[in-house]
Amino acid sequence: MLFRDRRDAGERLASRLARYRERKDALVLALPRGGVVTGHAVARILNCPLDVLIVRKLGFPGRTELAVGAVSETGLVWLNKDIIDAYGISEEYIQGEISRQMEETRRRASVYREGRAMTSLAGKAVILVDDGVATGATMKATISTLRNERVARLVAAFPVASVEAREEIRNMVDDLVCLSAPFDFMAVGNYYQDFRQVSDEEVVFLLKAEQV
Repeated sequence: MLFRDRRDAGERLASRLARYRERKDALVLALPRGGVVTGHAVARILNCPLDVLIVRKLGFPGRTELAVGAVSETGLVWLNKDIIDAYGISEEYIQGEISRQMEETRRRASVYREGRAMTSLAGKAVILVDDGVATGATMKATISTLRNERVARLVAAFPVASVEAREEIRNMVDDLVCLSAPFDFMAVGNYYQDFRQVSDEEVVFLLKAEQV
């Protein structure tokens, strides 16, 4: 399956999430940056509020696109013990990477919400949206964070994922919508015609549009 762009992917996701349309307890929670464009399209069609939860990957030494874990803005850390043990990644490196990425989550929270507190999640049916899932590190850290926030129902929704990540995430949530999980999965961007980088300014614009 090929998506025109992130907005197209969000519109297709929304068609599979119609049961949540206009539910008073529903909230779309997007993962910045790319997931916000997809999440905005979902929120607009479902007529649900939109917010972000900022989670950063902990990069593998010298290969930052490969995740050894992730950290959320709430301080929760998820680690991929299999990768860490297999490659003997030091505790010193991991703690340094956690510190660097926590600093970035704080910066993004300040920029994206402009001082506004994160939306209360307790009792909500949270629809967690990203533009695609490869290893699943960021999504898993986010799900772990949300389980600590007493959400009533947790839905994961993404256009494309690796088969392994999709099945692992399926076991962590109450509901899952994944439009495509190719057995020969490559990078997320390979399944989009337009996968240009999303800027902080675009994220802020989309979040502000939801506050009007």
